[in-house]
Amino acid sequence: MEKRIAILATDGFEESELSSPKKAMEDEGFKVDIVSIKSGEIKSWSDGNWSTSYKVDKTIDNVNAKQYNALMLPGGVINPDILRINEDVLMFIRDFFKQSKPVAAICHGPWTLINADVVKGRTMTSYASIRKDLENAGALWVDKEVVVDEALVTSRTPKDLKAFNAKLIEEIKEGKHDLQHA
Repeated sequence: MEKRIAILATDGFEESELSSPKKAMEDEGFKVDIVSIKSGEIKSWSDGNWSTSYKVDKTIDNVNAKQYNALMLPGGVINPDILRINEDVLMFIRDFFKQSKPVAAICHGPWTLINADVVKGRTMTSYASIRKDLENAGALWVDKEVVVDEALVTSRTPKDLKAFNAKLIEEIKEGKHDLQHA
């Protein structure tokens, strides 16, 4: 059975944190859609500047978690800051947790998970600057390249992408996790 994965992003995502996991998942034969809050293209951020634009496959108002086997959230500072105040985005994320499906976030990506109210009681990692945000939301923050807590995969920075991609793929192959919760 073909695995379908949603990468949720908007303008200002860290380019490597979308392109590297997307390529790794496609190399495994997974169908990957870039889902965004707007149609057309979204622009990446790389080395302190705007970079490549990526085609949006689906918009948030035309998808639901039932269509996908997993969700991946790249970081960057601008991207999650925009996404975390969009109620459609937050409902989409919560539905993955309700359906016990794998969710992965890297760098600043967990900001959006905080607003979706799905981090309390979870062991996670992230970019160091959002550590307090996660702790204040009830997560146990640890400084490791990749952390898995019942199908929730988190990593710190682009330097951790190799480990992040491997764990993300492993969790997708394992499928639903009964202990995953909202």
